[in-house]
Parts: sequence; C-alpha cells; structure tokens
Amino acid sequence: MSSRAITRRGALVALLATGACGFTPALAPGAATFALRDSVTVTAPDTIPGFAIRSRLQERLGRATQPAFTLTISLDQALDAAAFSQAGDALRYNVVGAAGWQLTTADGTTVGQGQVEGFTSYSATGSTVATQAAATDAIGRLMVILGDMVVADLMLLDLPQ
Repeated sequence: MSSRAITRRGALVALLATGACGFTPALAPGAATFALRDSVTVTAPDTIPGFAIRSRLQERLGRATQPAFTLTISLDQALDAAAFSQAGDALRYNVVGAAGWQLTTADGTTVGQGQVEGFTSYSATGSTVATQAAATDAIGRLMVILGDMVVADLMLLDLPQ
C-alpha cells in the first residue's frame, strides 16, 4: 500500500471527523464574520494610521450598508531604535503598536472587546526622504497587521442573530 493512499485516507477521515464535531468554516453563512459582512460601521482616530486601519477593516468586513454594529478602534504606537552603528546612529527602527477594539450593537450593547498588538521594522540607512518613506510604509504595514488581528478576534465572537 502506498503512503499516498494512506495520506488521502487520513485526510478523508479527518474531514469527516471535523464535520461530525459541529465545525463550521469561519467565513461560511451563519458564521460571525459572515454576519458582520457589510453591517459594521468602523470608527477609528482621524489620523493617518487610523485611516489605514479603518480602510483595512472595511476591506475585510465590507462597508456598512445597513449598520447593525459599530466597531470602535483605539490606537497606540511607539518607535524603538533596534540597531545602532558604531558611531551611535540608529540604523533600524521597530514600530510597535496596539489596537484596542470594541464591537457594539445599534442599541449600544457591547458584543465583544479586546486588544491586539504587533510590530514592524524599517531601515534608516538611506536619505532623509527614503527613511521617512520607509517609516510611513512601516506604519501602514502595522495597521494591516493589527486590522487582520482584529478580524481574527471578531471571528471568535458568538454574535446575536
């Protein structure tokens, strides 16, 4: 018997066992993320990072046509020097960030809340303009990471139908 047949058989058994335990895909109809699709108004700070995370969340959850939920985001970020030259100049920076989130229904009932954290890095070895562009890009990447982590947390919620 080939190992390929055992692998296929094992995969089939695993698939059947997963269905028998009540598993439903996170993006399937009836799942939390599906219930949130096009029904969440996202509020975030009126800053460049706030715009970036709001855009990412709207990309993942859709724009609210008939909002049933409000997702409120608060942001915090810090800049840490990560590498130095022999002369003491910073060569690399870490942008560390956190996003607090709260999901509420239209009547103000809190359905879920939490905080996610992440970081990105950028190099400061180029010109001033290149370093600033790298910093802006790093903040944008961080907001994508944080937005995706918020959506992952939202998938775990037991939402009212």
